[in-house]
Amino acid sequence: MDKCTEMYFLFGDELKSSEEFDSYSSDAGKSLYEVIRVSDGIPIFFMEHLSRLENSAKIMKYSLTITRNEIIDGVIKLISHNKVKDGNLKLVINYNPHDENLYNKGSNEKFLVYFVKHSYPTKNQYTEGVKTITYHGERSNPNAKVINNEFRENVNLKIKGENVYEAILIDNAGYITEGSKSNIFMVKGTTVVTSRVMNVLPGITRQFIIKTCEKLNIKFIEQDVFEKDLKSYNGLFISGTSPKVLPIESVDGFSFNSSENSIIKAIMVGFDDELKENKQKFVKFISNRTINK
Repeated sequence: MDKCTEMYFLFGDELKSSEEFDSYSSDAGKSLYEVIRVSDGIPIFFMEHLSRLENSAKIMKYSLTITRNEIIDGVIKLISHNKVKDGNLKLVINYNPHDENLYNKGSNEKFLVYFVKHSYPTKNQYTEGVKTITYHGERSNPNAKVINNEFRENVNLKIKGENVYEAILIDNAGYITEGSKSNIFMVKGTTVVTSRVMNVLPGITRQFIIKTCEKLNIKFIEQDVFEKDLKSYNGLFISGTSPKVLPIESVDGFSFNSSENSIIKAIMVGFDDELKENKQKFVKFISNRTINK
C-alpha cells in the first residue's frame, strides 16, 4: 500500500490529515490512477494526464462521477496546502462496491489524491545512463493505467535483486513493449523507434517525445521490435514522469553508448523545452480560469 508523504491528502473534495490516510486508502476493488510530476508548484502535463485517465475509464467501462474541473480544483488546493514545489502526486479513482467510504453516496467511486515518494535520476545517471534488464511479462490492459499490485511487486523484486534502474518488458510473442514504469525508445542511425501504441501504456512523456521528434525533424516510427534484435540499435532511452528522458547504459549487461548519442541528446534538450512551455500554458490557463469565474 502507498504512503502519503505530505501533511494532507485529498478525499473527494476534502483535505484530510495524512494520519488518516490508511483509513481511506484501499487495495480492494479496481483502481485507475495517474502519477503527476509537480515542478515549481505546477502539475506538469496535467490536462494530458486527465485525458488519459478519462480514456482508461472508457477502456475499463467505468463511468466517472467526478468532473475534470473538480479534479483540477482539488489538485491545486492540495499542492497549495502542502506547499509543495517539487514532487510526485498520485491521483486514484477506486471502484469497490463494498466500500463504505464513498466520494459520492450511491456511487462506488472513491477519489483520492496524495503525494507519494519519488526518486528522480541523478545528474550522473543522465550523463552516463542507467542499467536495465529484460523481464518476460505483459499487462492485461496495456492501454489503461490500472493498478496491478501483484505484477508490480514481482517486477520490483526482480529490479531490486538485479540492482538495476528499470525492467524492459517482453511480451509472449518475444516483442519489446515498454518498461515496468516507463516507455522505451530505441535509436537506429537517425531514426527513433518505439513499440506500437496498441501494445503499451500511452505515456504522457512518450506523447511529448513524439512531438519533440516532429519539431526537430527526427524520423520517428512505431513498430514491433524483437528482443533478439535489441543489440542492433545504437542507443536506447527511458521516458516517464520521474525520469523524463533518461539514457540506457546497458540491457542485461550488454552496453550501449546512449548518453553520447546525438539524437538522444537532442531529444533530452527538446523535451525540457516542451516541459517549460507546458508549465507556462498551465499558468495561463489557471489565470484565465480565475478571471472567468
